[in-house]
Amino acid sequence: MSIEPLARRLWQLFEPLHAVTYFAPRARAAFEGAGLRGFWRGYFAGRAAPLGAVTPAPVTALFFSFAPAMVARALPDVWQRTSPEQALTARLDGAVAALRSVLPDEPARWAEAADLLETAAGAAVTDGRALGAANAALPRPADALARLWHAATLLREHRGDGHIAALVGAELSGCQALALRDALYGGREQLQPNRGWTDGEWDDAVRALLARGWLDADGRPTAEGQTAHAAVEERTDRLAAQPWTALSPGDQTRLAHLLTPMAGAVGVFLPYPNPMGVPRSAAG
Repeated sequence: MSIEPLARRLWQLFEPLHAVTYFAPRARAAFEGAGLRGFWRGYFAGRAAPLGAVTPAPVTALFFSFAPAMVARALPDVWQRTSPEQALTARLDGAVAALRSVLPDEPARWAEAADLLETAAGAAVTDGRALGAANAALPRPADALARLWHAATLLREHRGDGHIAALVGAELSGCQALALRDALYGGREQLQPNRGWTDGEWDDAVRALLARGWLDADGRPTAEGQTAHAAVEERTDRLAAQPWTALSPGDQTRLAHLLTPMAGAVGVFLPYPNPMGVPRSAAG
């Protein structure tokens, strides 16, 4: 397998491990215990905490697909309820509790997978990747499941930073990227409210895609729009490939083998379809 498809396949396996922090009840409870009641307070505080007590503007830029007004409702209010340090503790403790609740009791598998995933994460070049760099600067946990989750988180933010670079390179705004995805795969009923865009803002994004020739008059993707989307995805995979060169082909295969049943087990927490774009078949 070439390095770009490998990067996508491994992402589909480690992303569910990271995503328990958003969807698992025990992870949500940990955020609530830190004073962050409500899904979006936990989401914004937990994901932004590696940056410190950050304000809305950089989070809007770095998270990319959220409407500025939605970010501003959460930040900086969450820092009046908890500190970045407390949010970081809550997200790690909650994620580990969630993983422990569904994964088979296989500490040797956890540790081996964590070692391999950490090797890739430790090799990740974070130049120009703010969220990847911020997570890379956090202390390395001691517990095997915590190490596994932390490495998965670093790698997914590294990949996400590259994905946003690919979207910016394609001259897409956050809302336009969502509207194009909806035209290709559907999901506006989930994407628009979950990212906080108004009907007017969404319609403006559709009009911009129409003007570029990426959508037709009925809102369907044109051949040019499909090609542009495929180019963004290819660029994302290419930009995400570098950390995996730290593993030998044998170690890459071994890591996929170790992660596959884990991704399947934690899939009970993920909605399908989901905002990350992880398919239900990823662990199959």
